[in-house]
Amino acid sequence: MTTAENPTDTRTLPAPTVWPGLQAHDARALIDWLVNTLGFEETAVYEDENGKIAHAQLDWPEGGGIMLGDHKPGGQWCREPGTSGAYVVTDHVDDLYERVVATGANIVRPLADQDYGNREFAVADPEGNLWSFGPYRGEPRKR
Repeated sequence: MTTAENPTDTRTLPAPTVWPGLQAHDARALIDWLVNTLGFEETAVYEDENGKIAHAQLDWPEGGGIMLGDHKPGGQWCREPGTSGAYVVTDHVDDLYERVVATGANIVRPLADQDYGNREFAVADPEGNLWSFGPYRGEPRKR
C-alpha cells in the first residue's frame, strides 16, 4: 500500500487508465525511436489498408504507456505531430539518462536536481515531442 512512509509501493494502486495519445508523420520511425532510445516496449501495432499505423500501444516498463499512430489530417482524433509533451516516472533516471545521451538524442534539459526536489531530464523525439523523466510520482491520493 502506498503511504507517506513508502510512496513507491504501488501494489494496491489501480492499473493505469490514462493513456496519452499522439500522432506522428512517421509513426513506425517514432515507435522504433521510443523503443530503442527511451526503452518503451512495443505491445501492439495495427496497420490500415494503406500500410499506415492506425494504432499502436507502447508500454513503459515501470507502468503505464502511450498510444500513437500516423497523422490523419481531418480525422476525428487529429492532433498535429510534434506538439505533445509527457512526464514519465522512472526509478532509474540516471541510468536512463546515460542510455539516452549515448544514442545522441536531442537533450533539451540535462539531468539535474531541481529546486523542487525532483531529479529529472528532458529529451525531444524526432517528431519534436518533449519527454521528461524523473522519479516523482505525484502527490498521494486522498482516499
